[in-house]
Amino acid sequence: MLEKKIILKKLIEKLNDELAEMEKVTRPMKDLVKSDALKSEGKYDTRAIEASYLVGAQLKRMEEIKTDIQMLEEIDLTPADKIQMGSLAQLTTNGIDRFYFFTSASGGTMIALEGNTVLTISVFSPLGHNALGLLVGESFDVETPKEMRNYLVKAIY
Repeated sequence: MLEKKIILKKLIEKLNDELAEMEKVTRPMKDLVKSDALKSEGKYDTRAIEASYLVGAQLKRMEEIKTDIQMLEEIDLTPADKIQMGSLAQLTTNGIDRFYFFTSASGGTMIALEGNTVLTISVFSPLGHNALGLLVGESFDVETPKEMRNYLVKAIY
């Protein structure tokens, strides 16, 4: 059986890896922005401004990742009979069964585990929001750009 602890751990590891990679790239860029290498060579030379915007955006994304990690570390994995944050659920749509892990952050991330693919779903997404509170055997609809999809809750772990 798929373990929610392992799914959550892999999700946090992915975010930590992304954060480490961004830190590795951003540090030299911060130094470059502060150096004389990008000193303006005229009133139309905007390299320093553009570089500082880029560094600022990367620093903001790094803070978002840190917040996501913190939120994920606080998820309660206690089993429940209804879908809630921290639930792993098997849902069926269009005759296909899939595993979904409901989180507060990092929705859309796929995690391979024990020969299965688990898709993380943010509880703030339409699918996550509509699934919250449902029991095994209940169904719900989600409108996609192409069609209205019906999901059936087959199992909750």
